[in-house]
Amino acid sequence: MAEEVLKPYLVTDPQEMSERLDALRAQGKKIGLVPTMGALHLGHLSLALAAKNECDVVVVSDFVNPTQFAPNEDFDKYPRALDADLSLLAKIETDFVFAPPASKMYPSGFDASVHVGGVSKILEGAFRPTHFDGVCLVVLKLFNITRADIAYFGQKDYQQVAVVKKMVADLNVPTKIAMRPIIRERDGLAMSSRNSYMTDDERKQALVLSRALDAAEELIKAGERESSVVYDKMREIIATAPDAKIDYIRIADPDSLLEMDRIAGNVVILEAVRIGATRLIDNKLIERKS
Repeated sequence: MAEEVLKPYLVTDPQEMSERLDALRAQGKKIGLVPTMGALHLGHLSLALAAKNECDVVVVSDFVNPTQFAPNEDFDKYPRALDADLSLLAKIETDFVFAPPASKMYPSGFDASVHVGGVSKILEGAFRPTHFDGVCLVVLKLFNITRADIAYFGQKDYQQVAVVKKMVADLNVPTKIAMRPIIRERDGLAMSSRNSYMTDDERKQALVLSRALDAAEELIKAGERESSVVYDKMREIIATAPDAKIDYIRIADPDSLLEMDRIAGNVVILEAVRIGATRLIDNKLIERKS
């Protein structure tokens, strides 16, 4: 009688994860990976559901990666909720949750690094210089451990997706990268594990991020081509939140993320805004014909 395997099956050892997936791959199964840092919400679940629709086996990684946090960032207070995450993933029958301890991912003597230039140096990279090196390191390790056919990322971390795509292209990694749309709360706030840091008042103030993006989209679709005009409108809206501080807003080419002074064709608008002590990012892709 075959052993009954409850879903999701929790794996904490990288070698075991590789061996289990190798056995399934040998049966011709297509593997989908959803890299996360846990504290799951509907945005993460939408990625897992996309993977279920396109793959035979779905792995969700649940690992708060220390290498992408600078010493002054929120690694220690970043929310961790493995039991709750397992319950959520059980409802959609995810096959595996890979939740290794840091000592398994970065054992004693570990001394490797991954650096992707260009698109990693601007925006988030300018404010968090070591962040994308840490992201690329853990993502490449996850790709090597799982050898996933497709990896699913959320659009909210738009620049992260661009950096991972560059790494995959430059290093000939066979994993396909799939980006899925931002999932928002009913009032427009992009879902994020960091939303839990905010007070009720800060949570209300945070709505200026989505309102600024909506206003920018309206201007551009109405024919505005000067980025400076759009920036002024976004700053005006964000300034209505007394505790808001802009790190950056940028209208950029969707692929290179280089800033566009004059808007033409498709663009992505990216923003990072601090609401009190909480740093939030958001973005919007806008398609236009000219």
